Amino acid sequence: MNKTLIFAHRGSAGTHPENTMDAFQAALDAGADGIELDVQLTKDFIPVVIHDETVERTTNGTGWVKDLTLAELQQLDAGSWFSPSFSTARIPTLQEVLQWVSGTQLILNIELKNGIVRYPDIEKKVLELVEQFNLMDRVIISSFNHYSLVEINQLNSEIETAILFMEGLYEPWNYAKGIGASGLHCFLAVAVPELIIGAAKAGTPVRPFTVNEDHHIQALISGGCSAIITDWPEKAFKIRTTMTER
Repeated sequence: MNKTLIFAHRGSAGTHPENTMDAFQAALDAGADGIELDVQLTKDFIPVVIHDETVERTTNGTGWVKDLTLAELQQLDAGSWFSPSFSTARIPTLQEVLQWVSGTQLILNIELKNGIVRYPDIEKKVLELVEQFNLMDRVIISSFNHYSLVEINQLNSEIETAILFMEGLYEPWNYAKGIGASGLHCFLAVAVPELIIGAAKAGTPVRPFTVNEDHHIQALISGGCSAIITDWPEKAFKIRTTMTER
């Protein structure tokens, strides 16, 4: 049986300020196989790594990401909200993260955050950067905006795409296949055994989010789930190691 991969949700978000280089480095150090992060565009159309459409929750700034230039965003403190010891953390550009990832063995799950704000050409801009760093075989692009995934597939059918969904869909692997996607990134609550078993038979990887409780981590690993997306990669790594050593 293939080992269940561990993806660090926004980096090691349980221990470090999410979507920062500190969180990504911590995930690598913790033994994560991959990193999940969120991408939006600045006012000057630069792909940056941040989850919310506004900066209030994770920085000392105010306003919408789409209304701030890269220079304005990079002046913000993206770490003190989590702990004063991270006051030097900044919002990274996707380019900066890809450059760092290219020096590791990590898989990178890029979530396009274009459900609320429809960023123009975000698909093209993200793909160009991934291609520039020659990371096509190590990147998965996911989104709740499935029209966006169809566009990615039309621009470059070589890159893996994954549908994000929160609902208990019936045989979602068939739907995913219909839009050219090959991964299922579902809300943990809908990662029922029927879905995991059926997807495995269909050869479709399932990577539920956000898997933080020990018993959920254990259940998904023992159920043969393709991967889990967790805020606590170090804990997940230890649980997986203990289970495989038995």
